[in-house]
Amino acid sequence: MGYLPKEESMRRIAKVRSLLEKSNLDVVFVYYDEINIGNGWYLTGWCPQFESGMVVVPRQGNCLLLGGPESEPFARLDSAITETRNFPVFMVPDEEYPNAIIIDFPALFAELNRMLGKVKGVGLVGGGRMPADCHRQIAKGFAGTKLVDLTDEYVRLRYDKSPWEIEQIRSAFAIADKCYQAMKTSVRPGISEIKVAAEGEYAARRRGASGFGFSAIVGSGRRSNAVVPTAGSKTLVAGETVMIGLAPKVQGYAGVIGDTLPVSGAYTPRQKHFIKILAEAFKLTRAQLKPGRIGKDIDAPARAFFKQQNLSAYLVCPFVHTIGLHEAEAPFFGPHSRDVLKPGMTVCVDVSLFGHPEINGARIETGYEITAKGPVPLSPAMDRHFMKDLG
Repeated sequence: MGYLPKEESMRRIAKVRSLLEKSNLDVVFVYYDEINIGNGWYLTGWCPQFESGMVVVPRQGNCLLLGGPESEPFARLDSAITETRNFPVFMVPDEEYPNAIIIDFPALFAELNRMLGKVKGVGLVGGGRMPADCHRQIAKGFAGTKLVDLTDEYVRLRYDKSPWEIEQIRSAFAIADKCYQAMKTSVRPGISEIKVAAEGEYAARRRGASGFGFSAIVGSGRRSNAVVPTAGSKTLVAGETVMIGLAPKVQGYAGVIGDTLPVSGAYTPRQKHFIKILAEAFKLTRAQLKPGRIGKDIDAPARAFFKQQNLSAYLVCPFVHTIGLHEAEAPFFGPHSRDVLKPGMTVCVDVSLFGHPEINGARIETGYEITAKGPVPLSPAMDRHFMKDLG
């Protein structure tokens, strides 16, 4: 049983066809793989294992799913788009599938010409992410057509979330709250980072998480400087802090928690000093989450505050990003961004610093739905946690 309701898929396909009409193109190819999952999932609610692929949306007629024969049965069961074609470029290298029907791009071009008449213009989404050989085969197979990069226009279709999408994201944040409690409770001297991660991952899966937006972040001591450290075999040491993060997904949509905890159960005075700085930057940023604000203005107050604290050298990441099919996806509201915050968006306030000689790395993060009246917490519990007075 697939994750994406048919009506959601059809609504999105209609948006893509409107984009084709506006761009005077006949068909668009949307690349995806297990890392670059969002653009394909947006139309299918599905992604293969081992293989990569593309969604083909023509201006009329059936949409197609291009991939390999190992994922074909899986696609027909779970994808919202079930008509498939197999191509060597998407398959596991050197694997043989003697019973599969495998074609190439000239054959697909001929099929599309029969469906649409003469194909003159082809859009590509995710061309910068696809393997070079895939791009070469498309260009060769569609010789004589105009190839147009539609990535930016397509990704903008994903900015505003439907009520169904927001429902999934809010459910994912509810699971993330449980993961946070499980991970926080497990933190103590002598436990390994992997075991802390396991507590969070188990709490997510047992509550129905469909996957994760990133591998569990657990970095203690100097390992927290790694920005996004995956849990390792290191054991937690008394007196350290540990940075944790987890992004459980519901029906493909991510929630998230991020925090920096004292291994011994209480912060030292200096650790508390730095956590209070993060919390103040968080509050300054949260106050900017007003519809109509542009990215660089949202980013500016916390950035100025870090400068006042002589901590600008330890800033790696901006303070606000969007969350959806990826835990962090466009638009990103950084110091040069002119993207506009609008109702219907879901965003995270993600405040961090890395490489400091005392605190090492630290992060606090939670999310908000943007409404006409302002931000609504996707996790009321984590919002209260970060907004409270640390004394």
